Amino acid sequence: MDYLARREHSVYELQQKISRKFPDAETEVLQQVLSKLRQENLQSDDRFAEAYARYRKTRGFGYLHVRLDLLSRRVDESIVEKYLHPEDAEWKAIAEALVLKKLGESEKLEFGSKRHKKLLRFFESRGFSMLEIRRVLEPRLI
Repeated sequence: MDYLARREHSVYELQQKISRKFPDAETEVLQQVLSKLRQENLQSDDRFAEAYARYRKTRGFGYLHVRLDLLSRRVDESIVEKYLHPEDAEWKAIAEALVLKKLGESEKLEFGSKRHKKLLRFFESRGFSMLEIRRVLEPRLI
């Protein structure tokens, strides 16, 4: 309960944390505890996915990054697809906000320059597709 009081957790994360805290606990008992938490709606992968996606969006991460993070936390793909949509206009807005933060209002980029390549790598590492990156950087190219 302490873990869930702080933030939402996926079932997998909770299982990992409890297993580390109580290494001698039997697997069957652990599964019963997790099942009871789900039945009482204290733990929900749906709520976790929604909260996590919203949080990562506010931190400036793109669709690919957030999706991979949720899948690595063993959230079911159908749940991930419920809260993340690659064609969502919000991804472009997030990328545009990052461009504004990185380049300011009027800075221009030369195509293929060191700065341009650095921004491409930055956006890729944040989980934006090349199409999204191109759309937000093209207006800044000279």
